[in-house]
Amino acid sequence: MYSDSKSFNDIGNVSDNDHCAIKGAKVGGFRKISRTFAALSLIVMMAVNGCSGGEGSSLDVNDAGEASSGQGDVAGDKVQGLNGNTYYESKDGVSVTLSTDKLSYEDGEEVHYTLVVSNDTADYTISGKKFQYTNSDNLVAASEDSMPDEIPMLRAGESYTIEGTLIGGEGESVSPNLASASTDVSIRPYVMITYKGEEATVRCVLNLKMTEVVREFDNNDKKTASTVSVHDPSIFKDEDGKYYIVGTHITSASSDDLFDWDDRTADFRASLSDETIEKIREWNDDENGDWFGYLWAPDIIYNETMGKYCIYLSANGDNWKSNIVLLTGDSVYGPYEYAGSVVYGGFNEDTFSQTDAGVVLGTDTIPERYVTYGVDNKKWGDMYPNCIDPCVFYDQDGNLWMSYGSWSGGIFMLELDEETGLRDYNVSYETGNHSDAYFGTLVAGGAYVSGEGSYIQHIGDYYYLFISYGNLEAAGGYNIRVFRSDRPDGDYVDELGNTPYYDTYSFNYNTGIGVRLFGGYKWKTMSIGQVAQGHNSAFVDDDGKAYIVFHTRTTNGSEGHYVKIHQLFVNKEGWLVAAPYATDGETLKEDGYEISEVAGEYEVIVHDLEVDYKNLDYNKPKTITLNEDGSITGDLEGTWSLEDGSPYIELSFNEDTYSGVTVSMNIEGSSVETMTFTALGKDSQITVWGSRMVED
Repeated sequence: MYSDSKSFNDIGNVSDNDHCAIKGAKVGGFRKISRTFAALSLIVMMAVNGCSGGEGSSLDVNDAGEASSGQGDVAGDKVQGLNGNTYYESKDGVSVTLSTDKLSYEDGEEVHYTLVVSNDTADYTISGKKFQYTNSDNLVAASEDSMPDEIPMLRAGESYTIEGTLIGGEGESVSPNLASASTDVSIRPYVMITYKGEEATVRCVLNLKMTEVVREFDNNDKKTASTVSVHDPSIFKDEDGKYYIVGTHITSASSDDLFDWDDRTADFRASLSDETIEKIREWNDDENGDWFGYLWAPDIIYNETMGKYCIYLSANGDNWKSNIVLLTGDSVYGPYEYAGSVVYGGFNEDTFSQTDAGVVLGTDTIPERYVTYGVDNKKWGDMYPNCIDPCVFYDQDGNLWMSYGSWSGGIFMLELDEETGLRDYNVSYETGNHSDAYFGTLVAGGAYVSGEGSYIQHIGDYYYLFISYGNLEAAGGYNIRVFRSDRPDGDYVDELGNTPYYDTYSFNYNTGIGVRLFGGYKWKTMSIGQVAQGHNSAFVDDDGKAYIVFHTRTTNGSEGHYVKIHQLFVNKEGWLVAAPYATDGETLKEDGYEISEVAGEYEVIVHDLEVDYKNLDYNKPKTITLNEDGSITGDLEGTWSLEDGSPYIELSFNEDTYSGVTVSMNIEGSSVETMTFTALGKDSQITVWGSRMVED
């Protein structure tokens, strides 16, 4: 299934200052996977030192290139030791052996040494950079022959052998400067010998750069979706069966199958007349010419009572001066007319009368709480919302609701009037810790804790609240959390019973509050990592399948983003789990699979919370085997089982039990189908994904 992509770095030129006679040979096989290249900084130093030890003793070399005595050791995944005239070290999937032909040499004898570097990993390549050679005290090259000054790329299972010959002479010992090396793995093999009765050390310093491999598919198996860049995507399915998404800055796209998307931004922008735009901006006094840049996160529904397509969008301004407006039209792409404002934020004593707050509260005077925690003293965000990011939905009884808000005072909920699409002025709210008479019911957040892009969708037996934590930038730690309730306005809780309320400030980007559907990750078939996924919408299709729609950024170094859609499933305990790959027509097999159909070798991504998102880190696949006897072996060890007659799977490892489903689906970017699972930890509420490995 995977292409055999072979590529080697050129060996490069030979240095005029070569001092050792070295010849290279490469051996070993490789898997059929494409490789990328990175630098290998290798400093080879042959030194004669008056060091302690003697034949067969062990020497450790610190980062400064200095020697210290000690025996071989095993630490974590590192194994090292010196045995006579052979040094061996294995570290992070790389093994190195350095040996001499003997331990003691007379004057004039040649010292023959062999250095072998092996790539023992399946997931990384080692690729080369030029050697730096140095003379050693009283040891010089035995031959003037040229030598290669670069190690070629080493694929999985491959080795490279360097053979050199030294002899007594006048040389110069040079210590390596390790601080300047680009290093993922640093290994410093050495052999201690005696030459002319003097102690000497043959030593190499290898600073190795590792590069993750990317498994590429044969051209016949590749299947690329047509993606679009729509930030904060809200999805809507029209009566003709076509899917639409609308997003921030008045962007849009459409699709017939949730896989291939066509950009429709021009159509969406054309649906807003100059008159409509002027009415939208009445509350916002920003004079910036790029007005579309201040129109954020639209949400679209069809209101059967009104017989109108309704778009709710936020007109964002400085200092919390924002509002959510309603636009109505007779088709998805309008034209749209301004119908009114649903809620205002960021008002003060001077602007209070320009809002509907006085009508709602029954007063012509701004209440003191909006002054004490007001925009003029920069405290609005401690208590009250930035009126952006609307989500409008019907509950199971046909009532119309809107959740909205961002960071600042949190996420609030208002009931809407189905007749007008605007606020239902017949519904009142108390002012308390988790509610406000004007802004409605607080359902999440508060105290300026991160949390935005709320979305509420009824799936199965519950209403699920989706909310994005963190900053939206690629290195901002953006991620989606889920809570559930049996009521549309809460209270919402996560799997462990935590609520999404914050009454005091807390840094919540990668904490354990809320079920995180997924974090940053990269399958071995992906060339770049997926990070900062967030601000989603969700829906249940006519066939009962549920989906999450979100934008994602990557680790390519830019802030570019695109829309992804994954199917959602409900595990046995009633919690949502997301499919490991973007949707491509897969269907959950309700009566499940046999053990033999699921067993096999899997790539597994555990979506751990603690990742260095600021440096674009992400969760990487581990390799396990689901054995038919119910055991799990490999990088993780434990047990697994299937429930008869259902798609449910349960896995136990890492001191937790994960409950989820099995589903056969195409590996993203291909037409290659494989078995997958997605599950949620019962104690950690950490998501785990599995994808069975596919070979030729």
